[in-house]
Amino acid sequence: MSIDTSHVVSGSAVGLRSRLWQAPVAELRAAAIEASAEILRLEAIRVAVVDELSLRPDDQVLCYRGTGRWLAAHTMLQIPAGNKIAALGAALRTFPTVAARFDAGDCSFDHAALIMSFCESPPKAMPEEALPQCIDLLLAAASGIEATTTKIRYVIATLERLFESDNIPPAEDIDRNELRIATTLNGRVVVRGDFDAVTGEMLLSALSNLTMPTPAPDGTPDARSAAKRTADGFTELIRRYLDNAKTGIDGGQRPHLNVHINARDLAEHRNYAAAPSTPNEDGDDDGTLDLDLADLDVGHMPWMGPLSLSQTRLLGCDCFLSTVLLDDHGAPLDARPGKRLVTAEQRIALIARDKGCAFPGCDCVPAWTDAHHIKHWANGGPTVMNNLVLLCRSHHRLMHRKTGFVGKWEIRIGADNKPWFIPPPAIDPHQHPRPANTTFKT
Repeated sequence: MSIDTSHVVSGSAVGLRSRLWQAPVAELRAAAIEASAEILRLEAIRVAVVDELSLRPDDQVLCYRGTGRWLAAHTMLQIPAGNKIAALGAALRTFPTVAARFDAGDCSFDHAALIMSFCESPPKAMPEEALPQCIDLLLAAASGIEATTTKIRYVIATLERLFESDNIPPAEDIDRNELRIATTLNGRVVVRGDFDAVTGEMLLSALSNLTMPTPAPDGTPDARSAAKRTADGFTELIRRYLDNAKTGIDGGQRPHLNVHINARDLAEHRNYAAAPSTPNEDGDDDGTLDLDLADLDVGHMPWMGPLSLSQTRLLGCDCFLSTVLLDDHGAPLDARPGKRLVTAEQRIALIARDKGCAFPGCDCVPAWTDAHHIKHWANGGPTVMNNLVLLCRSHHRLMHRKTGFVGKWEIRIGADNKPWFIPPPAIDPHQHPRPANTTFKT
């Protein structure tokens, strides 16, 4: 027996379940798809109506603190949901391109809200002329049946890293890192943490193989929940570390952290905020930027996603480097064996020379330092003693940040073959070189 899918979608759900069993599976699929499209259409209508009502509120609406609260009071929606509907309607007024796609049912409510959030608070270093192209990229990720929230969040994260500013992105701010471990009254331990993207990448990489579902010997599927598998994997990770607690040489190789980046983009960090405008056919400046966002790249971690170029360069100073050759379409052709950028012998020599972090006034021990390239290796800087200096992670990060309101520190190797630090003019107008902090270290 066949059913009319249009009648199913437009009619009432009362008694529908008792009739659906008679419908062929193909018609059930069609009805589900049609109902989903109808939901998108009705959501767009509701947003438009609520927004218009917020522009022309009457006495009944004015009794409430906002149109969203009025909607929640007269429907089964909760106040946060009502406020979100009103907020999206107000935001779409300024961005007609996004509104048109949302009204046409090509973009879901949640995805439109994500795009509006980016448009209303774009990266501080992004020029206004780049916003239309960014919107096009976000709409492309949000359109069609293949659109996912993960895909849109990835595009947003990439754009935020691409137009990086002097402000450290929240995902890379190690000062926000927290790990709380507390015992409970019943003798258990509660762990709660909040980490930056790099730490998260290392943790997820370390847990990946340990948290996979493991069938029983007889083939029975793993009955553990994802949370239980993660807990078991974390326990195994700690056990393996304690069983094989070998730290190696001070500041030795950092395992299990992979960052992928195009070598050209790593070497050439272009400043898009200062990019020149594109002349029109008459040779005049039309005020637009020539930004080929599709050709841009930032660092990418398999687990945590985009990573800013500054952070990628910081990690690239002292890492295990592998080269992968790609064709014009980005497909791998060949891979070369990895090589250590700073050898164990060089690190021993750096420890003997710098005795820890060389930044003036820092007493960080060698075990907590990175080998920093004074001239970055991606720009042709050689991995030799006169181009290397030991820096703790905080001062290493300082050297890789873009010039801020206090300027940027410089490092030079002096006649004594030791690093000297030149402060920016905002700290020392005369920029007197300061010796490395090695005199009183033993």
